[in-house]
Amino acid sequence: MQSIILAATSRLFFLLMLAASVWLLLRGHNEPGGGFVGGLVGAAAFVILALATGVEVARRRLVLHPVVVMGLGLLLALGSGVPGIVLDASFLTHQWATLPLGFADLKLGTTIIFDLGVYLVVVGGVLAFMFRLYAEEPA
Repeated sequence: MQSIILAATSRLFFLLMLAASVWLLLRGHNEPGGGFVGGLVGAAAFVILALATGVEVARRRLVLHPVVVMGLGLLLALGSGVPGIVLDASFLTHQWATLPLGFADLKLGTTIIFDLGVYLVVVGGVLAFMFRLYAEEPA
């Protein structure tokens, strides 16, 4: 039996939690932990949607299979270490560049690529577990 209140508000919560997870991801790119915490909040958004409307709706919203999301995240995280090998001969030594925009300078670095990879690994891992757990029927 589903809750009418949860079903009615789940889409709004889904969008708000996804926006908050992206904010946490971007907020943390100069601070440690943005990818992991943002990934947990992003995965929780899909979990709320699955609990309210069913796991098939959440799977369709994710677009890619959770294992593919994890694989893409792992490739991004590992790929963010390559510039460090090329430039400093040290894996995962993050590189930074400043892009002058005229009114402000935009600081770009490979840390955001690493955090995005961690974000995708966490979202994919939690959802792979949750979807599998949800699919099992009780004995």
